[in-house]
Amino acid sequence: MFAAATAFAQNPIIQTIYTADPAPMVYKDTLFLYTGHDEDKSTWFTMKDWHIFSTTDMVNWTDRGSPLSTGTFEWSKGDAWAAQTIPRNGKFYWYICTKEKTTNRMAIGVAVSDSPTGPFKDALGKPLVSNSGGDIDPTVFIDDDGQAYLYWGNPDLWYVKLNPDMTSFDQKTGIIKVPLTKEGFHFRIKNADKRPSAYEEGPWLYKRKGLYYLLYPAGGVPEHLAYSTAKSATGPWIYRDTIMHEIKKGGAFTNHPGLIDYKGRTYLFYHNGALPGGGGFDRSVCAEEIHFNPDGSIPVITPTTEGIIKSVSNLNPYRRIEAETIAWEEGIEIGRNDAGRIFVTDISNGDYIKVRSLDFRNGARSFSANVAAKEKGGQIEIRIDGKDGKLIGTCKIQPTGGLETYNIQQATVEKVKGIHDVYFVFKGTGTDLFNFDWWQFKQ
Repeated sequence: MFAAATAFAQNPIIQTIYTADPAPMVYKDTLFLYTGHDEDKSTWFTMKDWHIFSTTDMVNWTDRGSPLSTGTFEWSKGDAWAAQTIPRNGKFYWYICTKEKTTNRMAIGVAVSDSPTGPFKDALGKPLVSNSGGDIDPTVFIDDDGQAYLYWGNPDLWYVKLNPDMTSFDQKTGIIKVPLTKEGFHFRIKNADKRPSAYEEGPWLYKRKGLYYLLYPAGGVPEHLAYSTAKSATGPWIYRDTIMHEIKKGGAFTNHPGLIDYKGRTYLFYHNGALPGGGGFDRSVCAEEIHFNPDGSIPVITPTTEGIIKSVSNLNPYRRIEAETIAWEEGIEIGRNDAGRIFVTDISNGDYIKVRSLDFRNGARSFSANVAAKEKGGQIEIRIDGKDGKLIGTCKIQPTGGLETYNIQQATVEKVKGIHDVYFVFKGTGTDLFNFDWWQFKQ
């Protein structure tokens, strides 16, 4: 019998790039996270593509790359703003907002794929909605009776009833504007003369025990998160309360909620500006577990850096794990080649990756890594339970002939049992020591 270590997620959950506007989706046993991407050193919402990450344990996240960009939509002029994906009838529909060439205004489009990770293609060749100029931040929801709804909007809130094809909407009901009343969406304190209610943007629709929840950034800038509820997916909405106050330390002046159930627990996704160099235009996605009050209300959630989300399962180190499966990292980047291979790159001396909650069971004896190295190569120190934790082995990376030439290199490890966090600490001289594709332990 071996004592099980408790692994916790850290915030922000993605550190390799700036991410924003999180949209979680559960498919089979995996939680997929669709995000926007803030370009480095942005001074505006400079966003060119959307990204996907996935997890099966809520503490380690696998980078699935960027299968969708503004270039996917010939009618787009740019701006890859908030989006959400939903599965239906064996396909995956990714609702996005981007600037339309002909109107120079934001519009909502939809991309479709046979896989949650793509490739995605423009489903219509034109916008699905081009209505008011405030057509941003779409959220999509399928009710228990099969009716799908699409909500969106800033400064107004709109919705349509989607048809079963998910790429058109009911023309009889058309585009419906939601009354932003004091009863439904509270009142605004900041710039109260410009807008009638606290609602700002970024709606997210969720259902629990027959009650519909509409989450949204509220109150003006800086935003906080609030919610309203209704007995129908179309309202009337009743304002309930604040979910998360504006984040003052390490925050961004915007926020964006995503609420979802996964493996018997409920998680709130949001974004802040806490990564180095981060801020209002370089944001980062975070997550917290929430527990509803007995009356169905949502308590105020305090943003954390560590300690709220526990691992819901353990990684099996005896199967192949992609190197871009990461709980925390420092120094590395994620690369993708023309063949679609995703890998850890830009590795320098002292960089590291942490992977949480590996269940070694009765013990590992060896370690394999698929790598590509140029002239010098380097080393992967394999440590447990800390960056400076116990060293159980060192995998010496020999040159392979270049950063596109991969082969498997191995090392013996001191027998380790039970559940541990593993740190891959990279050593070597110079930069771009090697590319790291995947790893695997053997018993």
